[in-house]
Amino acid sequence: MEYVQLLLQQLSTSSSSWTAILLATGILGISLAAIMGLFFGKNTSQFPVEGRTILLTGASEGMGRSAAVQLSAKGAHVILVARNVGRLEEALAEVKSAAKSPTTQRFTYISADVAEHDYAARVVAEAMAWNGGAAPDIVWCVAGMSTPMLWADSNSDSNSDSMVAARRNMDVNYFGAADMSRAILREWLAPENSTSPTSQPKHIIFTASVLALFAIVGYGPYTPSKWALRGLADTLAMELNLYPNNPVKIHVVYPATIVSPGLERENKTKPDITVEMEKDEPPETPETVARRAIAGLEAGNYFVTVSFLGRLMQCGIMGGSPRNNWVFDTVLGWFIPIIYFFVLGGMNAQVKAWAKKHGHPSTYPQKS
Repeated sequence: MEYVQLLLQQLSTSSSSWTAILLATGILGISLAAIMGLFFGKNTSQFPVEGRTILLTGASEGMGRSAAVQLSAKGAHVILVARNVGRLEEALAEVKSAAKSPTTQRFTYISADVAEHDYAARVVAEAMAWNGGAAPDIVWCVAGMSTPMLWADSNSDSNSDSMVAARRNMDVNYFGAADMSRAILREWLAPENSTSPTSQPKHIIFTASVLALFAIVGYGPYTPSKWALRGLADTLAMELNLYPNNPVKIHVVYPATIVSPGLERENKTKPDITVEMEKDEPPETPETVARRAIAGLEAGNYFVTVSFLGRLMQCGIMGGSPRNNWVFDTVLGWFIPIIYFFVLGGMNAQVKAWAKKHGHPSTYPQKS
Protein backbone atom coordinates (compact mmCIF):
# COMPACT_ATOMS: atom_id res chain seq x y z
CA MET A 1 0.00 0.00 0.00
CA GLU A 2 2.90 2.37 -0.66
CA TYR A 3 0.82 4.46 -3.05
CA VAL A 4 -1.96 5.00 -0.49
CA GLN A 5 0.56 6.32 2.05
CA LEU A 6 2.09 8.65 -0.53
CA LEU A 7 -1.31 9.92 -1.61
CA LEU A 8 -2.39 10.63 1.96
CA GLN A 9 0.85 12.50 2.59
CA GLN A 10 0.47 14.59 -0.55
CA LEU A 11 -3.20 15.26 0.19
CA SER A 12 -2.33 16.63 3.65
CA THR A 13 0.26 19.04 2.20
CA SER A 14 -1.45 20.03 -1.05
CA SER A 15 -2.20 23.73 -1.39
CA SER A 16 -4.27 23.49 -4.58
CA SER A 17 -7.89 22.38 -4.73
CA TRP A 18 -7.54 20.60 -8.08
CA THR A 19 -4.64 18.53 -6.83
CA ALA A 20 -6.62 17.65 -3.72
CA ILE A 21 -9.54 16.50 -5.87
CA LEU A 22 -7.30 14.29 -7.97
CA LEU A 23 -5.52 12.87 -4.93
CA ALA A 24 -8.75 12.14 -3.09
CA THR A 25 -10.10 10.37 -6.15
CA GLY A 26 -6.86 8.43 -6.35
CA ILE A 27 -7.28 7.17 -2.79
CA LEU A 28 -10.83 6.09 -3.61
CA GLY A 29 -9.75 4.41 -6.83
CA ILE A 30 -6.77 2.63 -5.35
CA SER A 31 -8.91 1.32 -2.49
CA LEU A 32 -11.48 0.02 -4.98
CA ALA A 33 -8.75 -1.64 -7.00
CA ALA A 34 -7.34 -3.33 -3.92
CA ILE A 35 -10.77 -4.68 -3.03
CA MET A 36 -11.24 -5.97 -6.56
CA GLY A 37 -7.78 -7.54 -6.50
CA LEU A 38 -7.04 -6.09 -9.91
CA PHE A 39 -4.18 -3.67 -9.28
CA PHE A 40 -1.79 -4.91 -6.66
CA GLY A 41 -1.19 -8.41 -7.93
CA LYS A 42 2.41 -9.07 -8.93
CA ASN A 43 3.68 -11.71 -11.29
CA THR A 44 7.46 -11.56 -11.56
CA SER A 45 7.46 -14.23 -14.28
CA GLN A 46 6.38 -11.67 -16.87
CA PHE A 47 9.73 -9.84 -16.86
CA PRO A 48 12.46 -12.27 -15.85
CA VAL A 49 15.93 -10.75 -16.10
CA GLU A 50 18.31 -13.18 -14.41
CA GLY A 51 20.81 -14.46 -16.98
CA ARG A 52 19.39 -12.21 -19.71
CA THR A 53 21.20 -9.36 -21.45
CA ILE A 54 19.74 -5.86 -21.07
CA LEU A 55 20.81 -2.77 -23.00
CA LEU A 56 19.90 0.62 -21.53
CA THR A 57 20.38 4.01 -23.17
CA GLY A 58 20.85 7.06 -20.96
CA ALA A 59 22.47 4.76 -18.42
CA SER A 60 25.23 7.00 -17.08
CA GLU A 61 23.02 9.03 -14.72
CA GLY A 62 19.56 9.41 -13.25
CA MET A 63 16.85 6.82 -13.75
CA GLY A 64 18.82 4.87 -16.37
CA ARG A 65 21.75 4.36 -14.04
CA SER A 66 19.51 3.38 -11.12
CA ALA A 67 17.60 0.91 -13.28
CA ALA A 68 20.87 -0.66 -14.45
CA VAL A 69 22.03 -1.10 -10.85
CA GLN A 70 18.75 -2.70 -9.80
CA LEU A 71 18.64 -5.02 -12.81
CA SER A 72 22.22 -6.07 -12.06
CA ALA A 73 21.12 -6.93 -8.53
CA LYS A 74 18.46 -9.18 -10.06
CA GLY A 75 21.05 -11.13 -12.06
CA ALA A 76 21.03 -9.45 -15.48
CA HIS A 77 23.96 -8.93 -17.84
CA VAL A 78 23.98 -5.19 -18.55
CA ILE A 79 25.11 -2.99 -21.46
CA LEU A 80 25.23 0.72 -20.62
CA VAL A 81 24.86 3.30 -23.40
CA ALA A 82 25.48 7.04 -23.04
CA ARG A 83 27.70 9.79 -24.48
CA ASN A 84 30.11 10.56 -21.65
CA VAL A 85 32.77 7.85 -21.24
CA GLY A 86 33.86 9.11 -17.82
CA ARG A 87 30.36 8.85 -16.39
CA LEU A 88 29.86 5.49 -18.12
CA GLU A 89 32.95 4.12 -16.37
CA GLU A 90 31.65 5.35 -13.01
CA ALA A 91 28.23 3.82 -13.68
CA LEU A 92 29.78 0.54 -14.82
CA ALA A 93 31.69 0.23 -11.54
CA GLU A 94 28.47 0.79 -9.57
CA VAL A 95 26.53 -1.70 -11.67
CA LYS A 96 29.25 -4.33 -11.23
CA SER A 97 29.32 -3.85 -7.46
CA ALA A 98 25.56 -4.51 -7.29
CA ALA A 99 25.73 -7.81 -9.19
CA LYS A 100 23.78 -10.74 -7.82
CA SER A 101 26.37 -13.19 -9.17
CA PRO A 102 29.63 -11.27 -9.73
CA THR A 103 31.51 -14.28 -11.09
CA THR A 104 29.01 -15.09 -13.85
CA GLN A 105 27.37 -11.78 -14.78
CA ARG A 106 28.91 -9.64 -17.52
CA PHE A 107 28.88 -5.88 -18.00
CA THR A 108 30.10 -3.38 -20.57
CA TYR A 109 29.38 0.08 -21.94
CA ILE A 110 29.12 1.64 -25.39
CA SER A 111 29.58 5.35 -25.96
CA ALA A 112 26.97 6.82 -28.34
CA ASP A 113 24.86 9.93 -28.91
CA VAL A 114 21.22 8.88 -29.36
CA ALA A 115 20.51 12.10 -31.29
CA GLU A 116 22.83 11.06 -34.13
CA HIS A 117 21.15 9.65 -37.22
CA ASP A 118 21.38 5.85 -37.43
CA TYR A 119 23.45 5.56 -34.23
CA ALA A 120 21.54 2.47 -33.12
CA ALA A 121 22.74 0.11 -35.85
CA ARG A 122 26.33 0.54 -34.65
CA VAL A 123 25.35 0.16 -31.00
CA VAL A 124 23.38 -3.04 -31.63
CA ALA A 125 26.25 -4.45 -33.72
CA GLU A 126 28.78 -3.72 -30.95
CA ALA A 127 26.43 -5.17 -28.34
CA MET A 128 26.04 -8.38 -30.36
CA ALA A 129 29.79 -8.70 -30.92
CA TRP A 130 30.33 -8.43 -27.16
CA ASN A 131 27.44 -10.83 -26.48
CA GLY A 132 28.77 -13.70 -28.58
CA GLY A 133 26.74 -12.79 -31.65
CA ALA A 134 23.40 -12.70 -29.82
CA ALA A 135 21.25 -9.58 -29.65
CA PRO A 136 20.28 -8.23 -26.20
CA ASP A 137 17.10 -9.78 -24.80
CA ILE A 138 15.75 -6.50 -23.43
CA VAL A 139 16.24 -2.92 -24.61
CA TRP A 140 15.24 -0.02 -22.36
CA CYS A 141 15.36 3.42 -23.99
CA VAL A 142 15.83 5.80 -21.07
CA ALA A 143 17.89 8.59 -22.65
CA GLY A 144 16.00 11.84 -22.71
CA MET A 145 16.07 15.58 -22.14
CA SER A 146 13.66 18.40 -21.38
CA THR A 147 13.95 22.07 -22.30
CA PRO A 148 10.84 23.75 -20.91
CA MET A 149 9.98 27.26 -22.08
CA LEU A 150 6.98 29.19 -23.29
CA TRP A 151 6.23 28.33 -26.90
CA ALA A 152 6.39 31.89 -28.24
CA ASP A 153 9.74 32.54 -26.51
CA SER A 154 12.57 33.59 -28.78
CA ASN A 155 15.60 35.84 -28.47
CA SER A 156 18.97 36.34 -30.12
CA ASP A 157 20.39 33.24 -28.41
CA SER A 158 19.39 30.31 -30.63
CA ASN A 159 19.66 27.97 -27.65
CA SER A 160 16.75 29.84 -26.05
CA ASP A 161 14.47 29.54 -29.09
CA SER A 162 11.53 27.21 -28.47
CA MET A 163 11.62 25.77 -32.00
CA VAL A 164 15.33 24.94 -31.74
CA ALA A 165 14.64 23.31 -28.37
CA ALA A 166 11.69 21.36 -29.78
CA ARG A 167 13.80 19.88 -32.58
CA ARG A 168 16.54 18.89 -30.16
CA ASN A 169 14.01 17.33 -27.74
CA MET A 170 12.46 15.38 -30.61
CA ASP A 171 15.88 14.16 -31.80
CA VAL A 172 16.84 12.85 -28.35
CA ASN A 173 13.51 11.75 -26.89
CA TYR A 174 11.68 10.40 -29.91
CA PHE A 175 14.12 9.66 -32.72
CA GLY A 176 16.73 8.32 -30.30
CA ALA A 177 14.28 5.69 -29.04
CA ALA A 178 12.69 5.10 -32.44
CA ASP A 179 16.07 4.44 -34.07
CA MET A 180 17.01 1.95 -31.35
CA SER A 181 13.67 0.13 -31.53
CA ARG A 182 13.99 -0.24 -35.31
CA ALA A 183 17.56 -1.54 -35.12
CA ILE A 184 16.82 -4.14 -32.43
CA LEU A 185 13.54 -5.26 -34.02
CA ARG A 186 15.36 -5.95 -37.28
CA GLU A 187 17.44 -8.49 -35.36
CA TRP A 188 14.67 -9.96 -33.23
CA LEU A 189 12.14 -10.28 -36.05
CA ALA A 190 14.44 -11.76 -38.70
CA PRO A 191 13.05 -15.06 -40.03
CA GLU A 192 16.15 -16.94 -38.92
CA ASN A 193 15.46 -15.85 -35.33
CA SER A 194 11.93 -17.26 -35.25
CA THR A 195 11.20 -19.59 -32.33
CA SER A 196 7.63 -20.20 -31.17
CA PRO A 197 4.77 -18.18 -29.64
CA THR A 198 5.53 -19.73 -26.25
CA SER A 199 9.19 -18.68 -26.19
CA GLN A 200 10.39 -16.16 -23.63
CA PRO A 201 9.55 -12.79 -25.23
CA LYS A 202 11.99 -9.99 -25.87
CA HIS A 203 11.12 -6.59 -24.41
CA ILE A 204 11.36 -3.01 -25.69
CA ILE A 205 10.78 -0.38 -23.02
CA PHE A 206 10.18 3.24 -24.00
CA THR A 207 10.49 5.98 -21.38
CA ALA A 208 7.87 8.67 -21.90
CA SER A 209 6.55 11.05 -19.22
CA VAL A 210 3.31 11.79 -17.38
CA LEU A 211 3.27 14.87 -19.61
CA ALA A 212 2.36 12.49 -22.43
CA LEU A 213 -0.83 11.86 -20.44
CA PHE A 214 -1.58 15.38 -19.19
CA ALA A 215 -0.04 18.55 -20.63
CA ILE A 216 1.17 21.51 -18.52
CA VAL A 217 2.04 25.05 -19.59
CA GLY A 218 5.73 25.55 -20.38
CA TYR A 219 6.52 22.14 -21.86
CA GLY A 220 5.77 22.86 -25.52
CA PRO A 221 9.26 21.87 -26.74
CA TYR A 222 9.20 18.64 -24.68
CA THR A 223 5.71 17.15 -24.40
CA PRO A 224 5.15 16.38 -28.13
CA SER A 225 8.29 14.21 -28.20
CA LYS A 226 6.86 12.04 -25.44
CA TRP A 227 3.41 11.85 -27.02
CA ALA A 228 5.14 10.66 -30.20
CA LEU A 229 6.78 7.83 -28.26
CA ARG A 230 3.41 6.65 -27.02
CA GLY A 231 2.09 6.68 -30.61
CA LEU A 232 5.02 4.59 -31.78
CA ALA A 233 4.56 2.13 -28.93
CA ASP A 234 0.83 1.70 -29.65
CA THR A 235 1.59 1.09 -33.32
CA LEU A 236 4.32 -1.46 -32.60
CA ALA A 237 2.15 -3.28 -30.05
CA MET A 238 -0.29 -4.07 -32.86
CA GLU A 239 2.30 -4.57 -35.61
CA LEU A 240 4.17 -7.20 -33.60
CA ASN A 241 1.17 -9.51 -33.95
CA LEU A 242 2.49 -10.13 -37.45
CA TYR A 243 5.38 -12.10 -35.90
CA PRO A 244 3.84 -14.78 -33.64
CA ASN A 245 7.04 -16.83 -33.73
CA ASN A 246 9.20 -13.85 -32.74
CA PRO A 247 7.47 -12.80 -29.50
CA VAL A 248 8.24 -9.22 -28.39
CA LYS A 249 6.49 -7.16 -25.72
CA ILE A 250 6.30 -3.38 -25.73
CA HIS A 251 6.12 -1.24 -22.58
CA VAL A 252 5.95 2.51 -21.96
CA VAL A 253 7.15 3.97 -18.65
CA TYR A 254 5.62 7.28 -17.53
CA PRO A 255 7.75 8.89 -14.81
CA ALA A 256 7.13 12.36 -13.42
CA THR A 257 9.86 14.68 -12.10
CA ILE A 258 13.05 12.89 -11.10
CA VAL A 259 15.90 14.29 -9.00
CA SER A 260 18.83 14.12 -11.42
CA PRO A 261 21.40 16.17 -13.31
CA GLY A 262 18.80 16.36 -16.08
CA LEU A 263 16.43 18.17 -13.73
CA GLU A 264 19.13 20.70 -12.92
CA ARG A 265 19.56 21.40 -16.63
CA GLU A 266 15.80 21.56 -17.12
CA ASN A 267 15.33 24.11 -14.36
CA LYS A 268 17.64 26.57 -16.12
CA THR A 269 14.95 27.29 -18.72
CA LYS A 270 11.76 26.36 -16.85
CA PRO A 271 9.23 29.24 -16.76
CA ASP A 272 8.18 30.46 -13.32
CA ILE A 273 4.53 29.61 -14.04
CA THR A 274 5.56 26.01 -14.70
CA VAL A 275 7.44 25.90 -11.39
CA GLU A 276 4.30 27.21 -9.69
CA MET A 277 2.07 24.57 -11.33
CA GLU A 278 4.41 21.76 -10.24
CA LYS A 279 5.03 22.84 -6.66
CA ASP A 280 2.65 20.27 -5.13
CA GLU A 281 4.36 17.34 -6.85
CA PRO A 282 7.82 16.83 -5.28
CA PRO A 283 10.47 15.08 -7.42
CA GLU A 284 11.15 11.41 -6.80
CA THR A 285 14.62 9.89 -6.49
CA PRO A 286 15.94 7.91 -9.48
CA GLU A 287 16.12 4.81 -7.28
CA THR A 288 12.43 5.05 -6.37
CA VAL A 289 11.28 5.64 -9.93
CA ALA A 290 13.43 2.79 -11.28
CA ARG A 291 12.16 0.42 -8.58
CA ARG A 292 8.51 1.19 -9.33
CA ALA A 293 9.08 0.99 -13.07
CA ILE A 294 10.68 -2.45 -12.75
CA ALA A 295 7.79 -3.58 -10.54
CA GLY A 296 5.35 -2.51 -13.26
CA LEU A 297 7.35 -4.41 -15.86
CA GLU A 298 7.38 -7.49 -13.66
CA ALA A 299 3.59 -7.23 -13.44
CA GLY A 300 3.47 -7.32 -17.23
CA ASN A 301 2.04 -3.82 -17.63
CA TYR A 302 2.02 -2.09 -21.00
CA PHE A 303 1.54 1.38 -19.48
CA VAL A 304 3.97 1.54 -16.56
CA THR A 305 3.16 4.45 -14.27
CA VAL A 306 5.23 5.07 -11.15
CA SER A 307 2.62 6.92 -9.09
CA PHE A 308 -1.10 6.61 -8.71
CA LEU A 309 -1.61 10.12 -10.08
CA GLY A 310 0.07 8.83 -13.22
CA ARG A 311 -2.25 5.81 -13.14
CA LEU A 312 -5.27 8.12 -13.00
CA MET A 313 -3.95 10.21 -15.89
CA GLN A 314 -3.39 7.02 -17.86
CA CYS A 315 -6.99 5.90 -17.44
CA GLY A 316 -8.23 9.29 -18.63
CA ILE A 317 -6.45 9.16 -21.99
CA MET A 318 -6.27 5.52 -23.05
CA GLY A 319 -7.98 5.81 -26.45
CA GLY A 320 -6.97 2.80 -28.51
CA SER A 321 -3.96 1.90 -26.37
CA PRO A 322 -3.66 -1.58 -24.82
CA ARG A 323 -4.90 -1.77 -21.22
CA ASN A 324 -3.05 -3.10 -18.18
CA ASN A 325 -6.41 -4.27 -16.79
CA TRP A 326 -9.47 -3.84 -18.98
CA VAL A 327 -11.98 -3.73 -16.11
CA PHE A 328 -10.17 -1.33 -13.78
CA ASP A 329 -8.83 0.98 -16.51
CA THR A 330 -12.24 1.20 -18.22
CA VAL A 331 -14.26 1.84 -15.06
CA LEU A 332 -11.87 4.49 -13.78
CA GLY A 333 -11.76 6.03 -17.26
CA TRP A 334 -15.50 6.74 -16.98
CA PHE A 335 -14.90 9.00 -13.98
CA ILE A 336 -11.73 10.81 -15.05
CA PRO A 337 -13.50 13.27 -17.43
CA ILE A 338 -15.63 14.44 -14.51
CA ILE A 339 -12.52 14.94 -12.40
CA TYR A 340 -10.77 16.78 -15.22
CA PHE A 341 -13.71 19.22 -15.42
CA PHE A 342 -12.60 20.54 -12.03
CA VAL A 343 -8.86 19.97 -12.48
CA LEU A 344 -8.55 21.78 -15.80
CA GLY A 345 -10.84 24.55 -14.64
CA GLY A 346 -8.60 25.13 -11.64
CA MET A 347 -5.38 24.96 -13.62
CA ASN A 348 -6.54 27.33 -16.35
CA ALA A 349 -7.79 29.76 -13.70
CA GLN A 350 -4.36 29.59 -12.07
CA VAL A 351 -2.63 30.46 -15.36
CA LYS A 352 -5.03 33.34 -16.02
CA ALA A 353 -4.43 34.70 -12.52
CA TRP A 354 -0.68 34.50 -13.15
CA ALA A 355 -1.07 36.50 -16.37
CA LYS A 356 -3.15 39.12 -14.60
CA LYS A 357 -0.53 39.50 -11.87
CA HIS A 358 2.65 39.34 -13.96
CA GLY A 359 1.57 40.86 -17.26
CA HIS A 360 2.53 39.92 -20.82
CA PRO A 361 5.09 37.06 -21.06
CA SER A 362 7.39 39.31 -23.10
CA THR A 363 8.13 41.19 -19.87
CA TYR A 364 9.27 38.08 -18.00
CA PRO A 365 13.02 37.73 -17.24
CA GLN A 366 14.81 35.68 -19.91
CA LYS A 367 16.22 32.29 -18.92
CA SER A 368 18.96 30.48 -20.76
